[in-house]
Amino acid sequence: MAYIVHGLTLSLCLSTSLVSAEQDKGQYLGAFNDPVRYCAAVKNVDQPQEPYIGPAKPQMVLSGIRKAAGIADDAPVDWVAGGTFWRCMDGAVYACFVGANLPCTEKADISREPSEAMVTYCESNPTAEAIPAAVTGRATVFEWRCNNAEPEVVRQILHEDARGYLAEYWYRLDGAE
Repeated sequence: MAYIVHGLTLSLCLSTSLVSAEQDKGQYLGAFNDPVRYCAAVKNVDQPQEPYIGPAKPQMVLSGIRKAAGIADDAPVDWVAGGTFWRCMDGAVYACFVGANLPCTEKADISREPSEAMVTYCESNPTAEAIPAAVTGRATVFEWRCNNAEPEVVRQILHEDARGYLAEYWYRLDGAE
């Protein structure tokens, strides 16, 4: 009888140890399926990756971007999901919706040096009041024009965030559904 009790005790101890080891392993690996907890742990990451193991487009992010960007409730879920990107900055979840060609995945272009495309455009349009975004690139933080066939910065219209993205297109999500 004592042997059986001892055996059960031993079995129980081994079983408890294995469960404990699995829990420790999970903590050690730091796997997350919640974007809020993931971002709180990793602080800064431009594209979710391991140890994030949740859905690529979490419901919390989709609900949050709908609200933040003013996307209609009846907009198709797959359309919203397809145009939504999320990342972590300063331990918080941030999301961007591409919408009308917003450069969610591009870093802000803070260069005051005109591109070859802008130079060419201004040669053909020497007094253009504005250089189109298709020419300047959608990630530029500046408004550009042509002044006597030369590209010129008019003013800064967008800002770079701490991770180098266009701050005006990214929304901090608080985790509320």
